[in-house]
Amino acid sequence: MYWRGRGTGGSSSINGQIAIRPPMEDFEDWVRRGCAGWSPEDVLPYFCRAEDDEEFGDASYHGRGGPTPIHRMPWEDWGSVDTALCTAALSAGHAWAEDVNAPGARGVSPYPINSRGGRRVTVNDGYLEPERGSSTLTIRGDALVDRVLISGGRAVGVRYLAGGTLTEERADLVVLSAGAVHSPAVLMRSGIGPAVELRALGIDVVADLPVGHGLQDHPLVGVAIPLNEESALRTPDDRHTNVCVRYTSDHPDARPHDMMLVSLNQNVLSMECADVRFGAGAFGVWVNQTWSRGSVTLTSRDPRVQPEVREAMLSDERDLARLRAGIRALVDMARGEEVSAISDGSFERVNATLFSVLDDDAELDDHLLATAADAQHATSTCRMGDPNHAATVVDPQCRVLGVDGLRVADASIFPSVPRANTNLTTIMVGELVADRLDRA
Repeated sequence: MYWRGRGTGGSSSINGQIAIRPPMEDFEDWVRRGCAGWSPEDVLPYFCRAEDDEEFGDASYHGRGGPTPIHRMPWEDWGSVDTALCTAALSAGHAWAEDVNAPGARGVSPYPINSRGGRRVTVNDGYLEPERGSSTLTIRGDALVDRVLISGGRAVGVRYLAGGTLTEERADLVVLSAGAVHSPAVLMRSGIGPAVELRALGIDVVADLPVGHGLQDHPLVGVAIPLNEESALRTPDDRHTNVCVRYTSDHPDARPHDMMLVSLNQNVLSMECADVRFGAGAFGVWVNQTWSRGSVTLTSRDPRVQPEVREAMLSDERDLARLRAGIRALVDMARGEEVSAISDGSFERVNATLFSVLDDDAELDDHLLATAADAQHATSTCRMGDPNHAATVVDPQCRVLGVDGLRVADASIFPSVPRANTNLTTIMVGELVADRLDRA
């Protein structure tokens, strides 16, 4: 099961509300991959434009008054697992960074979240609702996009299913923003994708491109913490996480901040070692810079049939080796007095399967391959880059190669998954593309 948000606002309506930017050096890598116009200097103004940062909005690298609120939960409102991870990480030598989005920030930080007054603010809330009723915006609700209409090598509209009826909507320009799972699915149903795969489904090929290839996510594992009564969350409205720790592995190929630790006041990880219940928390670790790549493929021409997601997480040994080291370090941290103070005493029993394989590389690898969860940060299935590169689907202007009048603007165009949760970077893409279209 790969969870996606369906509706206006997409997955910003169901995600963890985390508003983290990647290190700006990620965008230097984008430029090296052929994404001219996406350097740190190019993208920073659009991160700032999107933000309404309560604490740091007046800083030169932040913004105030934008559609996306940036809130940090005060220390006194943290959950017990937040406090335990923070204290344990500081004791282990990690630095403190008040603003994880500041240049060069590393170590322990409060999570910035896109909420205001305790309520989630989705991209629908921030961008669409203020314009609802405007003569320049029409929203078609309960509509499932089937395909892009293409005539003479140009996109001329879309066909969608609404109320059991297929309807066509004509347009001079089509900008697809269905996310890293469904943007490639729409393109492939439209005849844009790997020719062999499309022909196998009886789809006429318009453009033979590696659509759906290159999927990335952040592989995540954790240590369950069964909480005592005093330490458990009190209501479903309590935040599930407020603390993260950016750190650097010792792998020679990795860039700085290639790993992340997270606190979970409620254990929402779906893995064998986790006792998933309201009175259980967890420490988690994920690989922030990944090399493994999977795919999204069609199994049917019917838009009501979901595409198949093959994540292939940890298929690259560099990812597996760092997650192996990460979970061992996390267990050492979780066996400290900070966790003992909040646990109900069954910590070792609940994690017995993990702990039994911890000292054997091969057995631990098998365990990680069987239990690793994704962070729901899907990217890179319609990769942007040099039009002459075999992996490229869209050029640096987000134009689909070989089809006029068609662009993609969402996380699917990322050349690789950023070293951060993906929502804020996806919003930046929307801001940048909208501005450049407006000025074109």
